[in-house]
Amino acid sequence: MKILNSNEFDSAIAKGLVLVDFYADWCGPCKMLGPVLEELANKMDQVDFYKLNVDASSDIAGRYGVQAIPNLIIFKDGKAIDQITGFVPESEIVSHLEKLL
Repeated sequence: MKILNSNEFDSAIAKGLVLVDFYADWCGPCKMLGPVLEELANKMDQVDFYKLNVDASSDIAGRYGVQAIPNLIIFKDGKAIDQITGFVPESEIVSHLEKLL
């Protein structure tokens, strides 16, 4: 899973179904969610998975109103269409994504 910076963000979310994990290195639940997302990224090739560090890219986090992390935002063709806040099981993430495929 690629870690995006502010300069890469807009082009990364521009096409298709994209899940971005807004996280921070110091966030415990973010660390727990990381392996879950890595596994999903390997299973679901019709979705692009990225991470964005909110400390390094606070401009992007602010643009999407990210107040709590982990925060998963799902984009379709550049538009935010769904959001999951906090640590959730893999099945919940899958159900959000499958509704959009």
